[in-house]
Amino acid sequence: MCDITPSSSSSLLSSKDKTHFSKLETCDSNYPQYSEFTDNDSLNLNRWPTFLEGLEEVKAIGRISGPTAMTGLLMYSRAMISMLFLGYLGELELAGGSLSIGFANITGYSVISGLSTGMEPICGQGYGAKQMKLLGLTLQRTVLLLLSCSVPISFSWLNMRRILLWCGQDEEISSIAQKFLLFAIPDLFLLSFLHPLRVYLRTQNITLPVTYSTAVSVLLHVPLTFFLVVKLEMGVAGVAIAMVLTNLNLVVLLSSFVYFTSVHSDTWVPLSIDSLKGWSSLLSLAIPTCVLFVWSGGALVYVFPSSLSLGVSTRISNELGAKRPVKAHVSMIISLFCATALGLMAMVFTVMVRHRWGRLFTTDAEILELTSIALPIAVAILLGFVFKLGFPGLWFGLLAGQATCASLMLFALLRTDWAVQAERAERLTSKTPSLLPIARTKTQSAPGTDDMMITID
Repeated sequence: MCDITPSSSSSLLSSKDKTHFSKLETCDSNYPQYSEFTDNDSLNLNRWPTFLEGLEEVKAIGRISGPTAMTGLLMYSRAMISMLFLGYLGELELAGGSLSIGFANITGYSVISGLSTGMEPICGQGYGAKQMKLLGLTLQRTVLLLLSCSVPISFSWLNMRRILLWCGQDEEISSIAQKFLLFAIPDLFLLSFLHPLRVYLRTQNITLPVTYSTAVSVLLHVPLTFFLVVKLEMGVAGVAIAMVLTNLNLVVLLSSFVYFTSVHSDTWVPLSIDSLKGWSSLLSLAIPTCVLFVWSGGALVYVFPSSLSLGVSTRISNELGAKRPVKAHVSMIISLFCATALGLMAMVFTVMVRHRWGRLFTTDAEILELTSIALPIAVAILLGFVFKLGFPGLWFGLLAGQATCASLMLFALLRTDWAVQAERAERLTSKTPSLLPIARTKTQSAPGTDDMMITID
């Protein structure tokens, strides 16, 4: 049975959070979603979950995905506020700012966000296996990796005007877009800390503090943008600087939470040369997800599916790390039903707002017409340019790509051997030197066992 010492928590955490943390750190049979896996359960890996099991899993996923979705909505509201101020500046500024934000999403924000997910399976499985030092080391490696990636991305942003002109964009709009990105470059380095911090906390099932910190930052974003854009008349540059300062506030708040609540106490590893190792393993896990992030972009309709996927990823990685493949299998099945329901709701939402959404930002009739066409389809080059279907063709192409991707992933999920994945998780968290080159020593273990990892003081 389990013999786990609960992590220390600060008085700054609410009683509800403390109760939730205690549930996560126990193997008490009163919490069925965290019951211990036995060899006999391997016979049940292919069975369907019961109603009560499904209900418990929905609750477990919801405790992670709910606050994560709220955080996503708050971050999207920050982007909406910035777009509203760009519209206030004029149609030209709105066009240039929108172009720069789209360029930044594809070449920068999505890349940084996607690469940070490489730490999710490692941290999630490490938390499930109670290898807490692995979380701290992976956090350090990911931050350094993202900071390294931010440098070449920054150079591409510095040359955005030349790139846009080469693509045939209007010169004046390209100049405005270049100005916006020039002041947004610090955002890349802030996000190199922000995204790993969020993953680090989420894989420990700590989500509400992230939501609260995001809410405070977004509330400050409104007066901050107003002051820079309206009072100081900084124009497009003011909008970009306000976005950077909002992320800076969020990084400071989350870092303060981690430090003052001693969340880091069990995971802290002194910074060393080990932080520069194991990047290839991180990249092998991160690059496929990074491609999906770039593909999907940052549309509002993706907030809820993305939050669901993050919650399920945390649940499955925690269960695999704790050697409970049956629970991981149940989580996968329940998540597919949840995803179907969310997809239907997203479709209904986009159909309902297709004639109203664009009016929040512009009154241009042509742009409004294109928006109403694109939103209910949500998805290139072949349909858009070869078959001359134009803008709708591009979105049909994206739809076809996403449908293919979803089908392939569903096929892979249905063929997954969860017992094998649990064994891989054990190797990942305790015996893989390329991932965790920390000091090792012979321990007093059962005869025939290999060298096991020890923690760093």
